[in-house]
Parts: sequence; structure tokens; C-alpha cells
Amino acid sequence: MRVVVKLGTSSLTAGTNRLKRAAMLNIVQQLAALHQQGHEVILVSSGAQAAGRERLNYPELPKAMPAKQMLSAVGQSRLMQCYNELFDIFEIPVAQVLLTRDDLSHRVRYLNARDTLYMLLSQRIVPIINENDTIATEEIRVGDNDNLSALVASALEADLLIILTDQQGLYTADPRAHPDAQLIAEVPMIDEAVLALAGGAGTRYGTGGMVTKLQAAQVATRAGVAVVIASASVERVIERLAQGERIGTRFLATSTHVESRKRWLMTDRPQGRVIVDAGAERALLSKTSASLLPVGIKACQGVFKRGATLAVFTPTNREIAHGLSNYDSDDLAQIIGQKSSRIVEILGYSYGDEAIHRSNMVLLVSGES
Repeated sequence: MRVVVKLGTSSLTAGTNRLKRAAMLNIVQQLAALHQQGHEVILVSSGAQAAGRERLNYPELPKAMPAKQMLSAVGQSRLMQCYNELFDIFEIPVAQVLLTRDDLSHRVRYLNARDTLYMLLSQRIVPIINENDTIATEEIRVGDNDNLSALVASALEADLLIILTDQQGLYTADPRAHPDAQLIAEVPMIDEAVLALAGGAGTRYGTGGMVTKLQAAQVATRAGVAVVIASASVERVIERLAQGERIGTRFLATSTHVESRKRWLMTDRPQGRVIVDAGAERALLSKTSASLLPVGIKACQGVFKRGATLAVFTPTNREIAHGLSNYDSDDLAQIIGQKSSRIVEILGYSYGDEAIHRSNMVLLVSGES
């Protein structure tokens, strides 16, 4: 089994303002047990900024990006030192891997990152992944390690993504404000009603709340990865979840693992969007071989080159697919709503009958992908 475990800052600090070695050892001990049983383990860990604050004795800093990057630069080595020492107890080698959204959305970088992670796993090395906050700008950041863990789980075709936090899972309402809220044991599919259950930001020292965890679960389940959100304080929670025990909230995979190009398309940030008509929507969702033709497009938005990733939206503003455009934005704007037989007449040339070919498209909703 290939398991990705995401640890939030609150899980590493036990609710305090500093890294708690005892809490970290408890997690590492569980990961080591899985590793020794032959499972492949990938850890996505927050905590660099918290470690940096601790090392600098909690300075008063502006909330600007350079201050956060400075804390990450100071804390990242401290965090890895802790992990190295703890995994050394079990004679398990670890490797630090720093990623940004650019690494997972640029095709070549995506493949390079994935190949490196596969090689680490093949050598029984535990990758410890964090966002490269030291150099990342807003434009290339994932923004939180919840979604980063989902992108990593998708790229590696993981069997299970475990997101550990200070909450027991997803509730019918915010349990901090509603004591009668009930824990939801299983979610077959994440829809708008489920997303509406999420509260706001998380703890003081974390960057994400339930919203980002549900976004991450949505990304991972669409890629064929089962997800569990659970509390890090539950005894042997990682081992028990890997054994199939029902703890926290489990989100069922809504598709099977998809091939490499389509996994990459799911993680890529679209450079533009197209809005399709109802007929094209039905065709894309019901026919396994249906490409998107210009005649089925009502509008296109954004400035993009041929080969760019586009988001496909329905008339009701529902995002249903990502795909590679056969035409740049200027050309596509001229041929939308037209039959494919008129492409050469309108443009003077053709890159094919399809605006997006099915082999270069992945659905983001239930159905063939």
C-alpha cells in the first residue's frame, strides 16, 4: 500500500507554539511501523514557520510574504533535523523534497518530481515534503500543505491520503460552535452541500482549516485516491487507518487512477476557460470518446497559447474538465460555435477538428476520465 500522510502544524505542536518532540515521535513511530510492514510512506509536513518562530524566539514580524519566507528558511532545516533524528531511531532514511505548484503543473517538472519520488520509494527512503515557501511567490504557490498533499497523492497514484488535524473529522456543523454537531463517518462524493459544511480558518499557528482539507480531498478523490480526515491525537491513528479501521471521516475515491497526462492535467492551473453548451456537456459526460468540438463552445475566456490547459465549464458555471487546447485564444474565439468543416475557411489552416481532443482531456466529475 502507498500511503501519503499530511501533518498540520497543530499536530506537530500539540496546540502549543513550539514543536513537541513527543508528538512528533508518536507520529514517526507509526510511520516507521507501516514502513517496516512493507508499505510505502510519504510524509507531507507543515511546521517550518512554527519551527522558525521558535528558533528566533517568537519575533514580532509583519504578515508580508518575505517574513513568512524568512521563517520558513530558518525553520525548514530545524524541522528536518528533528525528523532525521526521530527516523534514525528506527534506522529509516528520509529525504527532504520542497515543491511548488509550478513543479506540479509544468509537464516536465511534474514528471521529474514524480520520478524522483518514485526513486526514493524504490530505495525505501521516506520522502518528507513541504511547499518551497522560501522562494515561492503567490503566483506559483499551492498555498497550503493540504492541497499539496492531494497533488502528491494524485501524482504518485497513492492508495490512501491521511490528513491529520486537531479535529476528529468533518461534522454536520462546526463543533466548536455547535456542541450537538455529529461526526460524518463517510462521504461518497464531495459536492456543494459538503463544501458548505466547512468552517473558516484553522488554529492560530496553522494556515488551513476544514475548507482546504475538503478541497484537497476533492482533488485526491477525483484522481482515484481514498482520503481520511482524522485527529492526530487518536491512538495509533495512522496504523489503524492503514488497516482499514473506520476513524474520522472517509472520502471515497470517485474514479480510478488515471494515466500520467491526465493526472498532470488535474493538477495544472488552467490558463483559460471555455463555456460549453448543454449538448456538449451531455456528450462529454456520457460518451467515453467524445472530444470537445468548436460548435459546442459558447464562449472562451483568457489569453492563452496553443497547448495551454483550459478549464471546461457548463452553462451553469460547473467546472467539469481540464484539457489541452488545440488552438490559441485568438483562433479559438473565431471558430467557437462553428462546425469543424469551416475551420480552414475561417482561419486558413487547421490543427484538427477538435478544440480539445478527448485524449488530452480529463473529467473532474464522476464519469469516464
